[in-house]
Amino acid sequence: MDVKIPAGGLQVNGETRPARDGSEFAVFDPADQQLLAMVADASVSDGLAAVDAASAALGPFGALAPRARGEILRKAFELMTERSEELALLIVAENGKALPDARSEVTYAAEFFRWFAEEAVRVPGQLAVAPTNKNRILVMNQPIGVSLFITPWNFPAAMLTRKIGPALAAGCTVVCKPAEDTPLTALAIGEILTEAGAPAGVVNIITTSDPAPLVSALLDDPRVRKLSFTGSSEVGRILLAQASTRVISCSMELGGNAPFIVFADADLDRAVEGAMVAKLRNGGEACTAANRFYVEAAVAEEFSQRLSAAMGALKMGPGANEGVGIGPLINAAAVKTVSALVDDALRGGARALVGAATSAGSGNFYPPTVLVDIAPDAEILQKEIFGPVAPVLSFTSEDEAVALANDTEYGLVAYVYTSDLARGLRVSERLEAGMIGLNRGVVSDPAAPFGGVKQSGLGREGGHHGILEYLEAKYIATDW
Repeated sequence: MDVKIPAGGLQVNGETRPARDGSEFAVFDPADQQLLAMVADASVSDGLAAVDAASAALGPFGALAPRARGEILRKAFELMTERSEELALLIVAENGKALPDARSEVTYAAEFFRWFAEEAVRVPGQLAVAPTNKNRILVMNQPIGVSLFITPWNFPAAMLTRKIGPALAAGCTVVCKPAEDTPLTALAIGEILTEAGAPAGVVNIITTSDPAPLVSALLDDPRVRKLSFTGSSEVGRILLAQASTRVISCSMELGGNAPFIVFADADLDRAVEGAMVAKLRNGGEACTAANRFYVEAAVAEEFSQRLSAAMGALKMGPGANEGVGIGPLINAAAVKTVSALVDDALRGGARALVGAATSAGSGNFYPPTVLVDIAPDAEILQKEIFGPVAPVLSFTSEDEAVALANDTEYGLVAYVYTSDLARGLRVSERLEAGMIGLNRGVVSDPAAPFGGVKQSGLGREGGHHGILEYLEAKYIATDW
């Protein structure tokens, strides 16, 4: 696999440079544990230097014509599209996902640059007459300021462009801290943005193996006015507490425990096809992954058998290999976590129709697995699995399906399959989730608001809602 590795330095103020103390950390291929690259290991001082650069660039960039900001994003979209295969291979190398998944991610990620290139020139304002007729109400939207982004390893391109796109469209400057498992894709995107014309200091990328002290210092800097984080709910709560001391605006895209509901009247072929996408996108390592399958009793056995056959037919191996449908998990700790959840369910009486055993040899692989006869209190139903495991349970009524689906602290996405549109919309309205896939196994779209309720987060990314997260409304009372 011929992978183009970007320069492993920090990207600060338009330059690529080493960490100030010269330290580095290693990035490995999760399929075979081979060393991919050494990248700069930023310290707190490196992070503050990035804030210095972003703060200095904020005024000039915010004053830049919206069309000019949009053209930078448009050019970045074009460059990502031209280099899509190169970026996909890089994602496979450091993340492990199968190449078709990586190609889809690059396409999806690039679309955020195109969408927000168009949104840059459509920021609204308002002019109204006060109800008392004593003054006019003038409202303008201005850039919120220097924005700190913390992105996860599971979608190293898309989670970054989904934040950078609206921030730059709004006129903000950014400091990005990618996950230490997958920093290379972020560095490649940073290079693309520089080539697309982003001025020095507008996009700064800081790689580190020890993010806690660096992030804490940046959140304590009064120049940082926005935090956008994608990751676990546990870490999100810690970051919210830290951000509260300086009242920093926060967007949080956190964990999920997505229910996948199949009614007896559903088209089972479509339901299984949707389940394969909803469960196995990125090998199940996604916050949107279907985590709990609730199938009406009359078709539960047939659905389980069909899903088992489809999942069992997938070829597992290094993501770049021909025909591979399931790559490795991100690291050994992830394999251990998934194995523990499955083993706990099996001890509680569950049966595995397929899978449920780690593979011998090198690499962080776990086979596609379907479980049935699961105890209602099994841990696997309460936690994000983040792996290719599908627990299937049955229900007998619409009310029971809704109650089971809502019985979680999370509320990111839910999936519903039925041929009765009225039922589908009725159930969708009752489900406690920020997004619903109705007879669809994927909901993500750059033109739609992405986000959840309850412990799944705050705010929305994508769509017109996405740019509003990076704008402050300023009200001017005037009278003429």
